Amino acid sequence: MSYTWAAYGLESIADKKEGKLIVQEATKRSIVRSIHLVLAIPIIGYIYSPFEQIPNYAFPTRFVFVPALALPGLWRLISKRSA
Repeated sequence: MSYTWAAYGLESIADKKEGKLIVQEATKRSIVRSIHLVLAIPIIGYIYSPFEQIPNYAFPTRFVFVPALALPGLWRLISKRSA
């Protein structure tokens, strides 16, 4: 039984005209989903934390995790527009 990178959705296609690597759409979606899930965990913790601990988590949640969570969506929006 032979396993290839294609079995895991990690392969790229080489564009023969320009010599660039093009990442497949399934791989892009997988990366964006993973980033989204990882960055959503602290936000969920912020929402469900005890009221006394909310000020400790407010700054990183508002200024790190939420903007970082928005970046993959903006990246996909911009990449679709340029294509």
